[in-house]
Amino acid sequence: MSLLQQHGHDQTLEKTLWRGGRVLSPSSPAATALLTEGDRIAWVGPDADAPAADRTVDLDGALVTPAFVDSHVHLTGTGASLVGLHLAGSRSAAEVLERVAETAEALAPDAVVLAGGWDETAWADPALPAAEAVERAAGGRLVYLSRTCGHTGIAGPRLLAEHPGLAGLDGFEASGVLTRAAHRAARAHLQTAVPVAQRLADARAGLAHAASLGIAAVAEMAVPNPADPLIEDEFQGLIALGGEPGLPAVYGWWGELAAAEKARDLGAHGCGGDLSVDGSIGARTAFLRQPYRDTDTVGAQYLTAEDVAAHLLDCHRVGLPAAFHAIGDAAVETVLDGLDRVEDALGIDAIRQARHRIEHAELLDSALIARMVHHGVHASVQPAFDAAWGGLDGMYAARLGRARALAANPLSKLAGVGVPLAFGSDSPVTALDPWGGVRAALLHHYPVSRLPMAAAFSAATRGGWRALGIADSGSLAPSMRANFTVWDLTVEALPDLSDPDSSDPTCSMTVAGGRLVYSRA
Repeated sequence: MSLLQQHGHDQTLEKTLWRGGRVLSPSSPAATALLTEGDRIAWVGPDADAPAADRTVDLDGALVTPAFVDSHVHLTGTGASLVGLHLAGSRSAAEVLERVAETAEALAPDAVVLAGGWDETAWADPALPAAEAVERAAGGRLVYLSRTCGHTGIAGPRLLAEHPGLAGLDGFEASGVLTRAAHRAARAHLQTAVPVAQRLADARAGLAHAASLGIAAVAEMAVPNPADPLIEDEFQGLIALGGEPGLPAVYGWWGELAAAEKARDLGAHGCGGDLSVDGSIGARTAFLRQPYRDTDTVGAQYLTAEDVAAHLLDCHRVGLPAAFHAIGDAAVETVLDGLDRVEDALGIDAIRQARHRIEHAELLDSALIARMVHHGVHASVQPAFDAAWGGLDGMYAARLGRARALAANPLSKLAGVGVPLAFGSDSPVTALDPWGGVRAALLHHYPVSRLPMAAAFSAATRGGWRALGIADSGSLAPSMRANFTVWDLTVEALPDLSDPDSSDPTCSMTVAGGRLVYSRA
């Protein structure tokens, strides 16, 4: 059964009247109520004109808006970061070791330690903990600690000894600091020790947390690896979680090259997603046209334009959209070169209608943006990346220099010429925080790249649905899908988040597909 069928029209057709609020509706600006029938909005208007319903929910004057969509998440990692060890916020290598040791004390002797979130660019001394020290802190257990970007990590000596094949992979260093293929394989080797049931329990915690933040749907970015034979079962389990009535919807992307038939059979919405053309800026593996400022490298190129073209042809043959992880300008150019190669065979109209995506798309110039417009490519972006690492003194400036750092994530340039935007978090790289993403777009370190409130909110809500090819969601109007959030606000418009010290709204209720998936009460 496809995702569109799973999250299609609800045959129960119970009528619920949500009244006594302030409904942000384009069809009825003075609306104080809306009626849902099954998974659809049947009516919007003032309380006095409300039709009969099977049940009524009092909104107590609260603001009702379209629900958020997080367009790029890793649910299992998100949940694990909430319920287990997550190293975000560590201020030094010593603190990383202390937190690993504290967690390891409570683990069984045969447990593995798999965690992420450390960011040495935020430390006064950026020296990484030695692999031997990491393993001692883990009590001699198998251990791997991924950097916050998810593109490099530290392996303990025991892990390297038990998997000698790592030494033959690109990105291997005897020090235990691994990047590229070696990093992905090392992490997958340890992931195999985590049963699918535990992974899905973690993911359920991530989805429940998402619902509490006003998120009605997420795009799950699966990263298959031959070293983890359980990933297909996990992926299908994640999609099934999204079909449960008490959780947000899950639209899965299967990140394997030219594997559209498999993706379709697994229940994926699309093929690709975190199908990596390059790596990350933090790990110095994003693929750049010009070298990094702090290291003589242009990063890593994992896919060629020929690979991109073959993937696109495979996706069109099966009828799935494609998506590519591309951060650096050379990586984005590679994706666009691949699109150019298939244009004659597929036709520009078919390419535009497919809603292909570039995930991240952080380093772009005007010519690349114009090519994205030509091909109708959606940009699935993370404004929180600029908030975390942008500016004159952040990690981007250290890696790229100040000029390229300020030019990164050019949100207004993309939106201004018609590139459709969809906001996500890449959680657990940055936290699930939809209002934080909107605020980051409003307060981009480079004022020229900032978005106005309406555009940022649209990218965090309707933009996510449109990037999925779902046109009948993201707006509170009759016949639209009932995906909305009730906030603890008694205003009649979106809040002003341009003040960095203002507080984010608090979610009171989240409705996904016409069903209440979160209530603060």
